[in-house]
Amino acid sequence: MAYGPNLLDLFHQTGLMAGKILKGAHPGDLPVQTPTKFEFVLNLRTAKEFGINIPTSLLLRATDTIE
Repeated sequence: MAYGPNLLDLFHQTGLMAGKILKGAHPGDLPVQTPTKFEFVLNLRTAKEFGINIPTSLLLRATDTIE
């Protein structure tokens, strides 16, 4: 299982910051941005090989599952 920021959203934020810099903004004046979207991924195949049963409540919260 993995929990972390959505990489596509991070790339999008990076592009927006680069655009602001290219338009003349000073990099030191731009605010530090933290991730706003997160992903929760479950690897069911590996869990099954280790004999771990994933509760339904976790399966419902996952944004992606690997089968």
